[in-house]
Amino acid sequence: MLNVVFMGTAPFAVPCLHAVLDAGHRVLAVVSQPDRPRGRGMKLQPSAVKSAALERRLPVLQPEKASDPAFVEELRRLEPQVIVVVAYGQILRQAVLDIPPLGCINVHGSLLPELRGAAPIQWAIIRGYAETGVTTMFMDAGMDTGDMFLKSRCPIHPEDTAATLAERLAPMGAELLAATLADLEAGKVQRTPQDPQAATYAPMLSRADGAINWTASAIEIRNRIHGCNPAPGAFATRAGETVKLWRAEALPEDTAAPPGTVLDAERLVLATGSGALRLLEVQPPNRSRLDSGSFARGYRVQAGEVWEAGRTDSPSQSAS
Repeated sequence: MLNVVFMGTAPFAVPCLHAVLDAGHRVLAVVSQPDRPRGRGMKLQPSAVKSAALERRLPVLQPEKASDPAFVEELRRLEPQVIVVVAYGQILRQAVLDIPPLGCINVHGSLLPELRGAAPIQWAIIRGYAETGVTTMFMDAGMDTGDMFLKSRCPIHPEDTAATLAERLAPMGAELLAATLADLEAGKVQRTPQDPQAATYAPMLSRADGAINWTASAIEIRNRIHGCNPAPGAFATRAGETVKLWRAEALPEDTAAPPGTVLDAERLVLATGSGALRLLEVQPPNRSRLDSGSFARGYRVQAGEVWEAGRTDSPSQSAS
């Protein structure tokens, strides 16, 4: 049994927390981001990891900054043998990395050294990867540059969004973490250095990353829509208004129509720079999401109308 401090925030980390506990390790504390305002009422809401920790009656720490000296000292007093970090959302300074004698172990949602950074699952879809996976690694001062332990691969399907792919990767990460901790406890971990020449990067997404440009190919647009689902959300402009795009299907048909032109109003098929795109789920301004047929009928979409690129200067809308 290892004495563990678990650091995580996003839903992706919840199965890993359960895996640590179910393997019999002692979780001294769970560290998560402070409660943030969410939803239409913007009420303070706990993170997914905090909620899971409270359900299992674990102590929770929520420093505004993990580099705060008082928090670092509190970690030292806990005397963890290992710190597990999964989708926590802050960079850890060397003062934290130096605390556990067995090191800090991270579960990263990619096949390192590919897609280092804050949004590996989203960028794997946006860039059209055929597969991705999960890697456990020893954390160092760099951005996801530490030695790797274990990997597991996962195919990416055309219909995958960042949300559905994360749902498949999360239990894989939990399984890898349990195996990594077992090997670490037994002194059997095989560390593999990363090849920096093979590294790619997956920076945090901004709203601008969701702006759709209809001159791209249908497959590229579909990938961007799905990679930005659920956040930050992809969007285009119709009749001067921002429309969010949540799911789409790339079609092989060719057309001479200008990109962004509606080819089939009933099925909501638009021309792109190469091929055509069928929108499956859209969200009009200040409304809930609709399937393509309901949107086309309710908002009187006409064949021949032209949708424009997403405008980053327009105000964002609710993603309800």
